[in-house]
Amino acid sequence: MSRARTVFLGSGPFGVAALRRLSEHARIELVGVVTAPARPTGRHKVETPTPVEIAARDLGAPLVTPPRLRTADAVASVLALDPALIVLADYGQIVPAAILDVPNGALNLHPSLLPRYRGASPVPAAILAGDTETGVTLMRMDEGLDTGPIVAAERVSLAGTETAPDLESRLAGVAAELLARSVGPWLDGQLAPVPQPAEGATLTRPLRREDGRLNPSSPAVELERRIRAYTPWPGTFLETRIGRLIVHAAHVEPAEPVDAAGTIVANGDGIAVATADGRLVLDEVQPAGGNRMSGAALRRGRPGVVDR
Repeated sequence: MSRARTVFLGSGPFGVAALRRLSEHARIELVGVVTAPARPTGRHKVETPTPVEIAARDLGAPLVTPPRLRTADAVASVLALDPALIVLADYGQIVPAAILDVPNGALNLHPSLLPRYRGASPVPAAILAGDTETGVTLMRMDEGLDTGPIVAAERVSLAGTETAPDLESRLAGVAAELLARSVGPWLDGQLAPVPQPAEGATLTRPLRREDGRLNPSSPAVELERRIRAYTPWPGTFLETRIGRLIVHAAHVEPAEPVDAAGTIVANGDGIAVATADGRLVLDEVQPAGGNRMSGAALRRGRPGVVDR
């Protein structure tokens, strides 16, 4: 049984399980891993490798870490590995056409049911929309942004309680298994890619810090989804009488007749935000410069947070 010389491209945690499954696949000879270079992170700016680099080193795979893939030197370094197949998951850069044009093509694992949620933030988008299902798509890459034809897909049901990290981790496992069972038939010419339908196509963008602002003029159910979708980045926050308050967890309860949207109100022993529709009960918060705590603990220590 022939093995295809394969280069994996990935950086974020979504790609780690796929890389590991690929490395042990009987039809794959993993000849290189392309990932973003280590970057300074945290308060002390410690040089930190990507999750994929850590996994690649553990596997003993050759590494290529170009800051930008779309340079002549970076393209040459990848093609020097003589790949017959490219597999990508959570890489975060546009791949030049020269790299896509290898004998068995380039496959991309994307954490949505394409064409819904193309682009940079499909996992938060599914949570924000309140979708009852999402999934993973394996597609053959073209030069567009997640526009290539679909090779295989797997649907995943949602309970409506998922946070972005939990859902991404779950989808990463689904993606790894989808890749493992699809790559052999793909190499044998048994999977015919199907063009994505034009209907239902949506595009997501990279998240920004300001996306995390919680606006009480929105319904509480939408704000609660935002909290789950935007953890850990960009996080969510409220502007209150005691300053900015980071919100880590919350749930929805019915409004009281006296509620005025935008106010912080007492809710049992804790606190809630009165919104355009319902109360957003603040289960876990963090005041500026402080520690994470329950809403009840914040109210005991900072009673001035309550407007009424």
